[in-house]
Amino acid sequence: MELRRGSLTLAVLAQLRQERYGYTLRKALAERGMEIEESTLYPLLRRLEAQGLLASEWREEEKRNKRFYRLNEDGERMLGQLLDEWQALNAAITASLGVDGPMASAGKGDANG
Repeated sequence: MELRRGSLTLAVLAQLRQERYGYTLRKALAERGMEIEESTLYPLLRRLEAQGLLASEWREEEKRNKRFYRLNEDGERMLGQLLDEWQALNAAITASLGVDGPMASAGKGDANG
């Protein structure tokens, strides 16, 4: 559960390098295999903004008010740090599992492999 929560935070920050509002952010994440419910996304956005990592503004678009989010300078720095940590953690876990990469174990364990 904690792994997913951290992964969602990283994915949201990465997607907010480009300005988006909630629906387009959910859609972009879903297209990349990261489904997220509104009940999870909006509290996460508020928390990231409260932590000073996002900037947001209300604008009217298509005759509706929408809140647009984007990374600010602190958010860019945090994204860089989280990406470094993610890559180091991924390398350590991969090494611990004794595989060369995500696809190294494909086919292992079956009757023909």
